[in-house]
Amino acid sequence: MVICVILIQYIFKGEHMAYEVTATRKRPQLFDNLVGQEFVVSTIKNAIEQKRIAHAYLFSGPRGVGKTSSARILARALNCETGPTPVPCGVCPNCKEITRGNSVDVIEIDGASNTSVNDIRQIKDEVLFPPQTSRYKIYIIDEVHMLSTSAFNALLKTIEEPPAYIIFIFATTEPQKVPATIRSRCQQFHFQLIDLHTIKACLVEAAQEMDVKADDDALFWIAKESTGSMRDAYTLFDQVLSFSNDHITLSQISDKLGLVGIDQITEIVEFLLSGANNKALTSVQNLLDNGISIEQCIKDFTQFFRSLLLMKEGITEEAILGIQTDRIPLVVRGAYTKEQLEAALEMFLKLYRDIRFSLNPRFELELAISRLASLPYLASATELVRKLASLKEDLLSGKVSQNVGPATRPALAVAQPQQRVAEPTPVQRVAEPPQQRVPEPAAIPVQKVAEPQQQEKIQQAPIQRVAEPVQHVVQPTSVQEQPSVKPAPVARPFTKSDVPSLVGKLSKTPILSQVALSIKEVEQENNSLKLTFSTGFCRDTAQENLELLGSLIKDISGFTGKITVLCAEAEQPMHKGVEDPILNSIASLFRGEVQN
Repeated sequence: MVICVILIQYIFKGEHMAYEVTATRKRPQLFDNLVGQEFVVSTIKNAIEQKRIAHAYLFSGPRGVGKTSSARILARALNCETGPTPVPCGVCPNCKEITRGNSVDVIEIDGASNTSVNDIRQIKDEVLFPPQTSRYKIYIIDEVHMLSTSAFNALLKTIEEPPAYIIFIFATTEPQKVPATIRSRCQQFHFQLIDLHTIKACLVEAAQEMDVKADDDALFWIAKESTGSMRDAYTLFDQVLSFSNDHITLSQISDKLGLVGIDQITEIVEFLLSGANNKALTSVQNLLDNGISIEQCIKDFTQFFRSLLLMKEGITEEAILGIQTDRIPLVVRGAYTKEQLEAALEMFLKLYRDIRFSLNPRFELELAISRLASLPYLASATELVRKLASLKEDLLSGKVSQNVGPATRPALAVAQPQQRVAEPTPVQRVAEPPQQRVPEPAAIPVQKVAEPQQQEKIQQAPIQRVAEPVQHVVQPTSVQEQPSVKPAPVARPFTKSDVPSLVGKLSKTPILSQVALSIKEVEQENNSLKLTFSTGFCRDTAQENLELLGSLIKDISGFTGKITVLCAEAEQPMHKGVEDPILNSIASLFRGEVQN
């Protein structure tokens, strides 16, 4: 019966199995041909050379990394006629039978289809018989984690104390499902994923053996899509080769498999950066019209922004990035900040989870592309409040950036309030007709106050000339209000007409000059001066610089009494820890918190 089966296999292979897939043709036959598993290879080879052969091995790891191939190589190394040897000859009858899979002393069992206790009981009965033609009787159980709990328990005693000629080799992709009692009786070897460059080198070698031309970027994509599995890489290589006409290119792969190329994604991002949102959305529609699925579009955009984020962190290794860095323009690399790239990546990851419940996944993708247009202007609430607080501190301390043009802004801001200062003079004339302040040239020096703002530090003579008319005003005012006081060089009341002079003296500090311009009312009672400002921010700023304001008011009018600052606006409740209502409103808008 066995002879008939062998003859049928030879006839079938000779007539119908002329073509052999690359994964089978390139299956390693020696430990030295096993790529990406240097630790496993060196450990097993040293154990064979030192004659320290265990009775049970457990090979675990992802799919397609060489677990079953290593088990067969180990079986050949142990049963080779020249062995046990780490390098089996491959020409003896035992090696040939194991390679063909028809050795009676090497039994391969599929754990997924032999899970019951009866199957394990059969193994327990067979181990009582020694091997027929080989040195060891080897059981290779693939996907051993699929065995039932009862089957594992039935196998415990046999694994712990097997006959000297029995060796078990277990292979699994989920070692955590194997009971600890089984793992403790085996030598465990964990197979790792194969790196991208190694897989790419193997694909180049396979293409050369088949006389096939393959572009570097196409093989890079195949190696990336295999996700560390050599078998997956060879399988995808055969699929791509079937429609590439002996020349594998990335453009053909994108067209046939419905992929979004890196160049297409880059073009869409460049459209968004230039403000051509309509062209970007049109490009997305063209991708969908060409048969590319929405899920694939989201995956490719996610991969693109992940690569940009890793590049922003300084990572340049293509095996980690998953794309070739030279294919992304420098303009796109530096267009976004780290926070913006994180937000884009999170958006597409969430989009992939949400499309299964969406009314129309196409609408979701279009909305995401539209939102990408505003990505360069995205900033977190915490970062925005921090920058505003820093800007406020710089303005109050006078550290204004010269690039922004701080010298021009106060000039424009002062020019407008000069007209406002001139307006109250007619109001006073109407409200107080009996007084003799109508002919007073109080508004005339306002034009002279602008001279030191324009000339800045050239000369201070105009300031002295401004003070002369003010001194003329002191005498009639003091005579009218207090006729009993003799005109003497004593302190006079500080009035609203003195505000332009105060602004002129603060011209070197732009923020304080603007604060002085916001004075709405000036009221003096006895030896107390009350200044009412338009906003709470100006009131707080004046309070912080009250000593400077007091010295300048003394220079203008000679007033040396107590100065109180007030606010014309109604006080609003503030959050705890926030001193500025402007920052408070910004924090409330962005749902953040201002930290002092």
